[in-house]
Amino acid sequence: MTSTPDTLAAYLDLAEPFGSVVDRVPADAWDAPSPCEGWTARDVLAHVIGSQRGFLAERGIDVASSTDLDADPSNDASADVSADVSADVLADVLADVSADIATDPRAVWRAHEARMRELLADPAVAGMEYDGVFGRTTVGASIVAFHGFDLVVHRWDIAVAAGLDEHLTDAELEMIDRSADGFGDHLYDDGVCKPALPVGEGADRQERVLARLGRLVPAGA
Repeated sequence: MTSTPDTLAAYLDLAEPFGSVVDRVPADAWDAPSPCEGWTARDVLAHVIGSQRGFLAERGIDVASSTDLDADPSNDASADVSADVSADVLADVLADVSADIATDPRAVWRAHEARMRELLADPAVAGMEYDGVFGRTTVGASIVAFHGFDLVVHRWDIAVAAGLDEHLTDAELEMIDRSADGFGDHLYDDGVCKPALPVGEGADRQERVLARLGRLVPAGA
């Protein structure tokens, strides 16, 4: 994935349905428990935004404000940093995001999405190379592949917390399965997904895919 328009379009294909769920969450449901143990719907949203911001911050990209998008990423030392977001950077970013989300989750998501549109439309950001866990890659490819996975799975988590009826498309379920295959054993690393759960013989594809991620579809959903 090297084309900037393709990167932006792929991100929006995942971010816009996520935003649609965020818009439909009742104001009194943001503190409801989600399928992510110990996390409310508000916590899940903070994680999604904070993870994207933290990943970009590790590469010298400020999601919260304008940056020099005309710089040559090949001259940027941050292009060679590790794929992992440091605990200190992520903690600082999450603290800021959580404080903002405490007042208006929808507005925070919309502002974040707008900024991501701006950043991913620029080749100096989307095409910035770095050494990731699975080898040399780009910021744009990681945003779509890794953080895009979060946008789909956590969209469902937020919907469940809010009591919304949300069904993933066949294409999204295929993407989750493909991503899970690619993650390998890392899928069940601490802080990623719980161990896979058994499902009944009559389970549909969504139930089977989510069970692979340690999630149960609520009865009647």
